[in-house]
Formats: sequence, structure tokens, C-alpha cells
Amino acid sequence: MENQDTTKVPTGLALYTHAAHRASKEVIYSYSTSFGLATRVLNRKLRAHVENIYALVRVADEIVDGSAEEAAQASRLVNPEQLLNDFEQETYLAIQRGFSTNLIIHSFAVTARSVGIGKDIIEPFFYSMRQDLTETIHDQASFEKYVYGSAEVVGLMCLAVFVAEGDYTKAEKQTLVAGARGLGSAFQKVNFLRDLASDFERLGRSYFPNVSVENFDDETKIHLTKDIENDLRISSLALPLLPPSARKAVTTAQLLFQELNTKIANTEASELIHTRISVNNLRKLFLLAKSLLGAKP
Repeated sequence: MENQDTTKVPTGLALYTHAAHRASKEVIYSYSTSFGLATRVLNRKLRAHVENIYALVRVADEIVDGSAEEAAQASRLVNPEQLLNDFEQETYLAIQRGFSTNLIIHSFAVTARSVGIGKDIIEPFFYSMRQDLTETIHDQASFEKYVYGSAEVVGLMCLAVFVAEGDYTKAEKQTLVAGARGLGSAFQKVNFLRDLASDFERLGRSYFPNVSVENFDDETKIHLTKDIENDLRISSLALPLLPPSARKAVTTAQLLFQELNTKIANTEASELIHTRISVNNLRKLFLLAKSLLGAKP
């Protein structure tokens, strides 16, 4: 057997970081076909950072909504609130140290240190995750705070990746920030509408203020979908300022969620509370092709 050329193969911390990223990459493609499809349009460097971000927020979401809740039912030793607190604190420590024994946190920390993702937008994310453990009904103020922390800051994290090597004016930065927040907000609100019945029945949770399965009607649906249209409009204004591969990836995501929002708007409210609206894989590929060919939302 020939000796391996160690100059071309990562070792030590580089190997550990490589393995950590592979773990994060597995998370995104296991959990999200839509987000994963859009992410594949990014160039390799940007894609790796976005995969690291997605993995961290996905695991945190599993702690408050998914796997940890299921595990807690089987063992009293599983405490989702404590797990989330530990996960958050380890994230901050990893960013300071440049290392974590948790592979998902390690890969996120590498990205955060590389592109300047700070506690100012990480902390609101964990605040919103913590709300999922304690709050089942939102008023307008808590709803806006939740959406900011659970989705808009994730958009800001991705934006930090996209513009890390760019040079922008103050006005352009404002447009980019508004666009990232708008797209994150639209994503979250569309998902709230898609999951209205399951959130209420399975989790006892109503995200939209004063909206529940019992009072959800077509007038409410129209109001909410128009609000999402406005978020998507704001997001589209930032697209020309993004680097080429990021522009195509974000366009793909925006086209997909525009399609979902249109389908929701065209579906009777009485049907929406029993049906989860989706876009089939063939249609997703068509939207991907449109963005690659330069289509605009």
C-alpha cells in the first residue's frame, strides 16, 4: 500500500472540523428537501457555511419540538429546557474557543468565527426556542419577537455568510438586512399556515395572535397570505445585491415559498386546517431551473 500524502489529507483539528461539517451536512439533507435543494445552488464555500448554520438551528428545534420531547416521554432524565440551556451555552463557548466536543456546535462555531455571527443574533434565536417550551399562545408583541428570533435572525446568519467578502454602502446593507429578515419572516409564517392544525392539536400551540383552528376562516387566511406577500416583496429587493450563487439560491427559496403561499391563498380555509400544503419534487426542480436561468420572483 502506498503511503498517504498527508499534505493533501486533513489531520488533527482540520480533520475534526471536516468531520464536524460532514455531520452538519447530513442534518440538512435528512430534514429538508426544499432548503437542501436551494442550498445546493451555492458555491462550495458558501454552501458549507449555510449547512453548518442549518444544522445548529435544526438541532435546537428538535430539542424543543421533536426528538427531545419524544425522548422525554421515555425517560425522566431528559429535560428539554436544560438541554437547550446547555446547547446554547456550549455554542457561545465554542465560538470563544474555536472548538467543541459537539460536532454540530463545532461546525457552527467555525462558521460564526469566520463570517462574524455574534451573540447579538444568536441569543434571540435561543430566546425564541425557549418560548416554544413555555408559551402556547402569542399576542402581537410576542409573535413578532418569536418570528424575529426563530427565523429572521437565521436569515441574518445566512446573510453574514453571503456578504462576508463584499463591500456595501450603508443603504445597501440596510436593504440586505431588510431582505434577509423579510425572507425569514415569510418562511416562518408560511410554515405556521401549513402546520396550523398540527401545531394546535399536537402541541397545543397557536402562533398567529388570535388565530386558532376554531376561528380560522378565509378572511383571516387572505390577511395572512397578503402579509407574507409583503415580506417576500421586501426580500426580493435585496436579491440584486447578493453574490451570484447566493442570489440564485435565495431566488430558488423565494420562488418555492411564493408558490406555497399562492397555493395556500387559493385553498379554502376549511381545507387548510386538515391538509398540509406542499410542492411536489418535480415542481421544485422546475423552480430551481427557473432560478438558474435567471428568473426573478
